[in-house]
Amino acid sequence: MTNSPKTVIITGACGGIGRGAATAFRTAGWQVIGIDQAPANGSIDVDEFVQADLASDTGVETIRGKLAHIKRLDALVNNAALQINQPLIQTTDDEWSAVMNTNVRSAFQMIREFHPALSAARGAVVNVSSVHAIATSMNVAVYAISKGALVALTRSAALELAAEGIRCNAVLPGAIMTPMLEAGLSRRPHPSGPDGNLDALIERTPLGFVATPAQIAPTIVHLADTDLSPYTTGQMMVVDGGATIRLGTE
Repeated sequence: MTNSPKTVIITGACGGIGRGAATAFRTAGWQVIGIDQAPANGSIDVDEFVQADLASDTGVETIRGKLAHIKRLDALVNNAALQINQPLIQTTDDEWSAVMNTNVRSAFQMIREFHPALSAARGAVVNVSSVHAIATSMNVAVYAISKGALVALTRSAALELAAEGIRCNAVLPGAIMTPMLEAGLSRRPHPSGPDGNLDALIERTPLGFVATPAQIAPTIVHLADTDLSPYTTGQMMVVDGGATIRLGTE
């Protein structure tokens, strides 16, 4: 008799990191449930898909209703994210709410609503934060604030849920070749355009390359899989090619 496959829910599954994580979990033999505001397409590697707006007041409630059949959940990956490029003092209340609801509130709500299923499996939560939680850039203040809050949520959940065997950790990616990064490279002025910005970014990264989502996904799988990381909880795993270890004054 074979054991049932482990089950993971990934929010933001249609994005770069979410899509890469879905493929990595599937390759590892997991059952993958993807969630995204965007419709699924043929290239996303999931067993089940729910289209929902996590930022809406009823988004997570809707998701839980559609996934009422999930009684045991081995891992929850809170990956959905929204970035608004705006100076702090020019940010509107609506922009603030959109970012915080997508990046932080939805993660809190997903943990709360799927807590019984996570407890039944002694599962794990992986929150996809960002290096912006610890070192940031101009004009992404609300995004950075939200990612810092996500790290604080990770620690709080890890402490409160440890007695039930639920682990909670955060992955803090640096520059990853995703649509979000490509949009950022296009916004910054450079004589050689976006390619020039990418070359400069690579030059500033100690390992000398910008990672793909497929190169981040194994870290997410590792932290999600209790067989691989049974004693790790409440931690921040920075995956940035060494970018944040260099002195900014260097």
